[in-house]
Amino acid sequence: MNIAIASGKGGTGKTTLSVNLAALFAEERKIVLADLDVEEPNSGLFLQGDPVSEGVRYKYIPEWEESTCTLCGECQKVCNFHAVIQLASQIMIFPELCHSCYTCSELCPTDSLPMIPQRMGMLKHSKDGMIDFVESRLDIGQEQAVPLIAQTIEYLGEHFGENTIKLFDSPPGTACPVIEVIKNADFVILVTEPTPFGFHDLKLAVETVKELKKPAAVVINRYGSGPADEIIEFCHTSDIAVLASIPNNRRIAELYSGGELIYTKVPEVRTELEKIKNHILKQWK
Repeated sequence: MNIAIASGKGGTGKTTLSVNLAALFAEERKIVLADLDVEEPNSGLFLQGDPVSEGVRYKYIPEWEESTCTLCGECQKVCNFHAVIQLASQIMIFPELCHSCYTCSELCPTDSLPMIPQRMGMLKHSKDGMIDFVESRLDIGQEQAVPLIAQTIEYLGEHFGENTIKLFDSPPGTACPVIEVIKNADFVILVTEPTPFGFHDLKLAVETVKELKKPAAVVINRYGSGPADEIIEFCHTSDIAVLASIPNNRRIAELYSGGELIYTKVPEVRTELEKIKNHILKQWK
């Protein structure tokens, strides 16, 4: 079962929830935690695992072979992303716009656009007790997170069976990287906070998961730092359960800042995480 832990905005507590929930599961069973926020992964700050594998990840970009090209213009016509442009007597490739869809290469009548590998980032797999941790990190200067996220999810599918619970620490927001994660999830946990900004972006996130037809539930983080009645009422009218409310507690912030797990030292957090774990297990069965 793939569980995406997402949110409409950054900083709501996705990583806090992901890491502590994974550690709670690991007390009883094997669990996989994947940090799919590839532009700035930080779940690894809380885990001290032994390396299993590490490797460079590539995407494929067309390369123009002038000697065989007849300048028919077909490549420019079929590229939906304007990554291939014909200018007079040459074909220009814009790698930053290319989505590696292979369309221009496959439809070129003279095979003048072979796909060439281009490094985009790294994937690391480590093991910390009962937790298998997979982290991908986009190289500096790379603009597209989706290809690396897709390859990471593919890696998880190849190395862990369907009977494994996998937690996805998702990117923030509701743009393409999050869509790539959620579309591969069986269940989505939306983390929010009782602030106007948090509530606004929660509504966007709920709209996204409903558009993708994914079952979802909400966790309110920093509960007590502001009025949560509006969030709770919205979830009720949207037919989305509020699974847990993690309290606003200075001790939690201190532990998090020190890179420590929270649920083992703050009993209220363990209680709320147990609610989430039990709901997931109920969904899984």
